[in-house]
Amino acid sequence: QVQLVESGGGLVQAGGSLKLSCAASRSIFSIGAMGWYRQAPGKQRELVARITSGGTTNYADSVKGRFTISTDNFGNTMYLRMNSLKPEDTGVYYCNKPVAYGLEYWGKGTLVTVSS
Repeated sequence: QVQLVESGGGLVQAGGSLKLSCAASRSIFSIGAMGWYRQAPGKQRELVARITSGGTTNYADSVKGRFTISTDNFGNTMYLRMNSLKPEDTGVYYCNKPVAYGLEYWGKGTLVTVSS
């Protein structure tokens, strides 16, 4: 069993920045792929950014050029740097790590609120 714990959320004005962290209870970010999702009020959870252990990244069109996903060298922590935040970025941000078919880990989420 792996625990994922997100941190770094908060209240920020539009145009501001935040850096989210996802700490894993063991080094699971060194292989495979992992990502950040978000869920805005009244909406479905959506993929925001994804990264592979090889460093390949993918972003939702809505965050391209503003968000950067990364991991540390030890495979313990994943980050999401968010710049030029907009009110529509408001939501609960979750980190996700699939480990096998039908098995994936989720954190409990961290709330990001962007005021206009």
